Amino acid sequence: MARKKSEEPRKKPVADPGVEGLRAEVLEQPITETLESNYMPYAMSVIVSRAIPEIDGFKPSHRKLLYTMYKMGLLTGARTKSANIVGSTMKLNPHGDAAIYDTMVRLSRGYEALLTPFVDSKGNFGKHYSRDMSYAAPRYTEAKLSAVCAELFRDIDKDTVDMTDNYDGSMLEPTLLPTTFPNVLVSANMGIAVGMASQICGFNLSEVCETTINYISDPNHDILSTLPAPDFPTGGEILYNAEEMREIYRTGRGSFRVRSRWRYLPKENMIEIYEIPYSTTAEQIMDKVAELLKSGKVREISDMRDETDLSGLKLTIDLKRGADPEKLMAKLGKLTPLTDPFACNFNILIGGNPKVMGVQEILDEWIAWRTDCVRRRVYFDLQKKKEKLHLLKGLGKILLDIDKAIKIIRETEKEADVIPNLMIGFGIDQVQAEYVAEIRLRNINREYILKRVEETDALEKEIADLEDTLSSRRRVKSIIISELKDVMKKYDQPRRTGIVFTDELDEPAEEETVEDYPVTVFLSREGYFKKITPLSLRMGGEQKYKENDGPAASWETTNRAEILVFTDRQQCYKARLADFEDTKASALGTYLPGKLGFDEGESVVSLILPGDYSGQILLVYANGKVGRVPLECYATKTNRKRLTAACSDKSPLVCVLPLDAETECALFTSEGRAIIFSTALLQPKTTRSTQGVGVARMKPKFAVTDAKLLSDTLIRNPARYRVRSIPALGALLKEEDLGHEQLSLLED
Repeated sequence: MARKKSEEPRKKPVADPGVEGLRAEVLEQPITETLESNYMPYAMSVIVSRAIPEIDGFKPSHRKLLYTMYKMGLLTGARTKSANIVGSTMKLNPHGDAAIYDTMVRLSRGYEALLTPFVDSKGNFGKHYSRDMSYAAPRYTEAKLSAVCAELFRDIDKDTVDMTDNYDGSMLEPTLLPTTFPNVLVSANMGIAVGMASQICGFNLSEVCETTINYISDPNHDILSTLPAPDFPTGGEILYNAEEMREIYRTGRGSFRVRSRWRYLPKENMIEIYEIPYSTTAEQIMDKVAELLKSGKVREISDMRDETDLSGLKLTIDLKRGADPEKLMAKLGKLTPLTDPFACNFNILIGGNPKVMGVQEILDEWIAWRTDCVRRRVYFDLQKKKEKLHLLKGLGKILLDIDKAIKIIRETEKEADVIPNLMIGFGIDQVQAEYVAEIRLRNINREYILKRVEETDALEKEIADLEDTLSSRRRVKSIIISELKDVMKKYDQPRRTGIVFTDELDEPAEEETVEDYPVTVFLSREGYFKKITPLSLRMGGEQKYKENDGPAASWETTNRAEILVFTDRQQCYKARLADFEDTKASALGTYLPGKLGFDEGESVVSLILPGDYSGQILLVYANGKVGRVPLECYATKTNRKRLTAACSDKSPLVCVLPLDAETECALFTSEGRAIIFSTALLQPKTTRSTQGVGVARMKPKFAVTDAKLLSDTLIRNPARYRVRSIPALGALLKEEDLGHEQLSLLED
């Protein structure tokens, strides 16, 4: 498309300060064109040529390294210094020796990043599960190809895959490796490209092969039945949810959790962690535990150390006396990478295009690609046998009259005329004539002739069989299946990662993983909240409040308790005291509307401690009605923080009173009246938004202003205000029954 006139690059002359009398020109170019011409080729190069694996399960850097080692004879030969391998790989991969050696380390047996390592290493190659355990320099280590690499390069010289020039055109390299098993699912792979990434978890080799065999035989095969879950070289246990795993298998995206394996040694009162999730390191775990110890969130540990040695990973935790190892590990599993998620993103290059696929689609692509490899190999063998048969048929014509052939050769004056004369004399082509002319004189005997004739018959049968294979999809599939069975037989390994079903998992209750200790909590009139330990309370001075603020209520409880905060918007907010930091009396405390995420303008009405949600509460409204609701109506199985429709919206909520047993309550009105009534007069309701029962009969323009349990009031003569039936008007408060708080309330 032609460029608009306004988008044409403009040349702007600029004086060159370095050369007197000369002027330079700066080319102005739209940013969109700059991105398209400069950045897009780079992005595509990273995606296609570096970061995303292809259907053989390898990135280009992996493939170049392994093919170089194969050409060096390291599949069957002895190990050689890693530096030699790195140097030779530079012929295919010019991105630097450090990057090549990093690739070799990841593929090595010593690094333990792959279930099926491709490099048989000797020396210090570091460890995948350690951030600080670095590998030795390439001049100190040795390597060769593992035995399983025979399955990567089987028949690679039979035109099974395309070959392409290396970066300088001096040699050829394969575009893919003809792996006889779905290595793309066996080898874990991670890559970050431009605008996309890939994260493929590894699966057990035998399970992948068995699944592929069953899927080839039956396209309706349930993959999850033979390939239940991923498998990792670091072991651990997958917290298994069948529906989540099925979704990952279907879409290629999702995540699952992997937890560590540990054992408790009662004699030493210590825990040994010997397997950790694949996605973390021992140092990350140690750092997080140290952080928890420093902050005081974990107090059951006296010491933790890394005792990893040549025998493998081991993190040791010394416990304090009386500590429960099960509860501690449950807590650490929630707070540290001892339980870590693994995110899946099965992004693979198919025909040069990145594509996110599920397991079934990956198997479809691999089977189609492997079918093409087998057909190309069969076709290669077929052509070779046809060429040989063609030569033998020419030889057969000569052998029918050897004397004539000898006579033609003897009577030919020039050597260059031998081939043409044989072609004319026997009606054969140049290739056949050259083959015949090279036969030694000693081979012109009856035995040789009979063997060649028998070989011709055998070749014709083999060619017919190969042609039948090429035309039969069933026979090609049977070849793939037989090769997969051979791989299973040779390289079978048991699963390393266990499977724990989440619905059968006996996890401790949430509150059991929270440290429990006594605390006193304070709520101010403006909604500021404090949680103070007894020691801090004894050592602290007076409670500090903002100007015009003051105490509203206080409770003695424990750190594991929950609170329910009722607001003037008919909403209730749930929170755990463990979510609030311990503070001091001299601090203002936590502003509840901000901490709990109140709506704009929403304020606190009442705060109660529900305990085990076995009691009841009284909801007191300004219109004189009171609702009696079981606390279990506010209990939730999920971890919801906000409950809407927590009370009636017909009248403003005045306060909420906890009710553990039948007792007497006092209501106070703006008219200066009080009503004392028994809670037995109120019938419990099963809905939170109940309007309640009329208790105070209100005159116009007056409303209920406060309510308290009778035991919490300063009333000296309760008989004056006590009523036997409701609703009631109540009696005017006498001065001796007012008290300081009620006086201030009436003044307001």
